[in-house]
Amino acid sequence: MKIPRPLPANLASNPFTRQEALDAGVTVGRLRYRDLDSPSRQIFIPRSADERPLAERTRPLTLVTPFSAASHATAFLLWEFPGFLPGSHMPGIHISRPDTMGRVRRRGVIAHKGQFFEDEIITLNGLYITSRARTWLDCARKMDIDEITVVADHLIRVPRPEFEGRTAPYCTLADLEDMLDRHWGTPGVRKARLALEQARVGADSAPETRLRLALGRAGLPTAGVNVRTELGPGVVRQPDLGYREWRVAVDYEGEGHSDREQIARDIAKEEDFSRAGWTLVRISKRHMSTDATTAVRKVRRALEEHGWTPK
Repeated sequence: MKIPRPLPANLASNPFTRQEALDAGVTVGRLRYRDLDSPSRQIFIPRSADERPLAERTRPLTLVTPFSAASHATAFLLWEFPGFLPGSHMPGIHISRPDTMGRVRRRGVIAHKGQFFEDEIITLNGLYITSRARTWLDCARKMDIDEITVVADHLIRVPRPEFEGRTAPYCTLADLEDMLDRHWGTPGVRKARLALEQARVGADSAPETRLRLALGRAGLPTAGVNVRTELGPGVVRQPDLGYREWRVAVDYEGEGHSDREQIARDIAKEEDFSRAGWTLVRISKRHMSTDATTAVRKVRRALEEHGWTPK
């Protein structure tokens, strides 16, 4: 049995297109060997390759299908959006094309059609994908309003350059508003508008957004979001949510807060607030069940102890 010539290193473990193989000097005959699978027309992957990341599996599909891009749930995952999108981990790769062209018909592809403006399709590490703003709108149809808000907060938050290597938000509120105006008749656009009305700049995580929305629904006053708060000379803290008028701060503590050093920092923070006459309410995942009932109760009690009364 004839042993096939080894593939070029850049094709040896990743999905690739027929044209990429030919450009790399691979013959048509070599592509017929049984050590290669063809999950879709003109796309090949070495059988010895491990399961590849979503981006590597998606990229060839956007290359062999003219005027196409990863979209919807696939783009949601590739952009690493927070929030819950029903069905986002179901099999199949979502690919969109303009509505003036035929629908993509390929094995393993979930096809979509729509109207696209030029800036709504971009490249991400070599694959074509819908922009973050367009992906947000495309996914709104299947999400509830709070989860659409979670993604909006993620897109408009001002990053921390020292940790993230960027200085500008992914999108502005104006960017998202413009996306809705462009596609005013698209399914999901009404829910997205409602979500945008309750989106706020400042939330650093999905749980923070969900907590803020739950407190608002419960009739508690509007909190400042990640506002720098001076507690004394040279003592500045930035709680996730803050009620300056009543001297109540709220922090959501994720899994990282169980680290020994982080516990020490959290204690120091609570002491800073206490010395300044504030109450710091610490919320964790266990307080967030059943629409954050326990979290709401804790924050309500702190506000009432500091003089707030429901209207």
